[in-house]
Amino acid sequence: MTDLSRPADGDDVSTGATSTEDSTPDSAGASAESGDRTPNDRETSDPGNDAVGAWSARRLLGAAVTALAGALVLVALVAPSEVKLLSLGALLRIPVEGLLAVALLLVLPARPRRVVATLLGALLGLILVLKVTDLGFSMVLDRRFDLIADWTFLGAGAEFLSESYGGAAEVGAIALAVVAALAVPVLVTLSARRLARAAAAHRRVTTRAVTALAAAWVVCAVLGAQIVPGLPVAADTVAADVFDRARQVRAGLNDKETLNTQLAGDPFRDVPGERMLTALRGKDVLFTFVESYGRVALEDPELAPEVDAVLDEGTRQLRAAGYGSRSAFLTSSTTGGGSWLAHATLMSGIRTDNQLRYTNLVRSDHLTLNGAFKRAGWRTALVMPALNRAWPEAAFFEPDTLYGAKELGYKGPLFSFSSPPDQYTLAEFQRRERGPGRTPVMAEIPLLSSHLPWTPVPPLVGWDDIGDGSVYKGTAHADRSAEGTREAYRQAVVYSLRTLISYVQRYGDENLVLVFLGDHQPARTITGDDAGKDVPITVVAKDPAVLDRIAGWGWQDGLNPDPQAPVWPMESFRDRFLRAFGPQSTTHS
Repeated sequence: MTDLSRPADGDDVSTGATSTEDSTPDSAGASAESGDRTPNDRETSDPGNDAVGAWSARRLLGAAVTALAGALVLVALVAPSEVKLLSLGALLRIPVEGLLAVALLLVLPARPRRVVATLLGALLGLILVLKVTDLGFSMVLDRRFDLIADWTFLGAGAEFLSESYGGAAEVGAIALAVVAALAVPVLVTLSARRLARAAAAHRRVTTRAVTALAAAWVVCAVLGAQIVPGLPVAADTVAADVFDRARQVRAGLNDKETLNTQLAGDPFRDVPGERMLTALRGKDVLFTFVESYGRVALEDPELAPEVDAVLDEGTRQLRAAGYGSRSAFLTSSTTGGGSWLAHATLMSGIRTDNQLRYTNLVRSDHLTLNGAFKRAGWRTALVMPALNRAWPEAAFFEPDTLYGAKELGYKGPLFSFSSPPDQYTLAEFQRRERGPGRTPVMAEIPLLSSHLPWTPVPPLVGWDDIGDGSVYKGTAHADRSAEGTREAYRQAVVYSLRTLISYVQRYGDENLVLVFLGDHQPARTITGDDAGKDVPITVVAKDPAVLDRIAGWGWQDGLNPDPQAPVWPMESFRDRFLRAFGPQSTTHS
C-alpha cells in the first residue's frame, strides 16, 4: 500500500509533514536508572523525549517557514502598487494567477515542477521589485514607475540625497536598493519552490483548497466583492500589471513619433521675430518657478491661513504701489518632483511628463518661450542656483547667459537642496542683469528655498545688505527637527512668496513683468491622496496695458486665486501667452 504521508514522486519535503518512522525510548534502560533520578530528570534526559522534542521543533519551524513563504508569495501576487491602497485588507484577496500556477504545478512531474516553480518565482520576484518601486514613485510622484522613461529619476533621487543629506546617505541608499533588488527575487523564488514541494506533498488537500478558492473567486468576480474600495477580492493583479507594463513600454517606444507629430504642428515655428511679443517691447520679463508651490498651499486648512494671508497682504501692498496682478491655476505635467519636466512643459507648450519625452524634446529645435523672446530681440538668461555640473540641455532654452551655482558666487551657508536663499538668487540676478543701461532681459529663474527637505529658511534681510551671502552665516539653524514636515513646507513657501513680493516692491518699475508659478505640487506626505497636479500662476505688472492684454483669460484679480479660478493645462500657456502679446490680438485666449 502506498504511504500517503510521503510525496508519491520522491520529492524532498521539508515542510513539517509527519514521518512514519518513530523512534521509541528503551523502557528497560529507563527503569534501571529510575531510582537515581527525579521524574523531571528522567523526562529531560530521556533520549526518546529528546528526539520527539527535536522532531516537534523541526516540524514547527518547517511549518513557520512555509507559512512565511506563502505570505511572501501572496504579497507579490496581490499587493497594490499605490500607497493609498496599501493596507492589510488589500492582502485579503484571491489571486487567480496563484490558483492557476498551483494547478499547473500539481500536474507536473517532479523535475519539470521544480523548473516551472523556479521560473514563476523569479518572475514574481521581479514583479514584486517593480511593485515596491511603484510604491515609492506613487508616494513622491503620485504615479507608477515607467520602465522606459524613469530610470533617470533614480539618479536624480541619489543626487537629491547627496546634496541634501551628504554622500554617506547617497551611498547607503544605493547599497540598500541594490541588495533589495537582488534579494527579493531570490527569496520569492525560494518561496515558490518550497510551496510547490508542499503542494505536491499534500496533493489531495491542495487540490481541494484550490477548487474551493477557484469557486470563491468566480463568485466574488460575479458579485464584484471588495474589502478595500478599488481592489476586487477576485484579483488578477499580476495579469493586469503585465498588460499595463506592456502597454507602457509600447507607448514609450512610440513616443518619439508622437512627439514629432506635435512638433510639426507648431503654429509659431516660422513666425518672424518682429511679429512676436510686440506688446512687451522694452519690458524685463521674468518667469519664476517657486519650487513645490502647489494648490494645496492655498487650500489645505493647515497650510492656507498663513499662505493666503501673505498673498492677500502682498496684493494690497503691490496695489498701493501701483501694480496689478492676475492669477489662476495650471495643471502641471508632474507632481512631487521632476521640476525640469514642468519647466519644459511651460516653456515649450509640449506636455513633458516623463524623462524620455524630455530627452527627445530638448534634442529638437522646437521654439520655447525663451527662444521666442530671443528671436524678438531680448537678452535671455537662465538662473539655476543649484546647478553645479555641465548641463548640455540648456541650449534648448537658448540662453545668452547661464548662471549656475559657481557663476552666482554665493559665499554663505547652503540651505534647502544645497542652494542659496531665494533672496540672494534674485538679488544677484538683479545686480547682473537689470542694472542701469542694460537692454531688456527675459529670464527663467527657479527659486529653491521651498524645495524638499524644507530645511529652516533664513529671515528676509535688507536688499542692500545681501552682498556675497555672508550675511546668512548666522542664520543657518542646526535644528532640523521639523525637516520634511507640513510646518516646514509652509514656512518655506511663505518665505519664497514674501521674497518675490519684496523684490517687486524694491526693484519693480513700469518695465517689469513678473510671471511666478509653482512647478508642481509637493509630495504626497504634504498633499494627501488625490490632490491633483494644479499649481497657482500669477502675472504682475505696473503697466496696465500688460494686464489689459490678458483680460480675456478670465483670470482673477490679485495674487491669490480662489478655488473657482480658471484651470489650464500647463502646456497651453506658451501659445496663449504668445497670442496675447503678439500683434494679431489683444485678448486672445
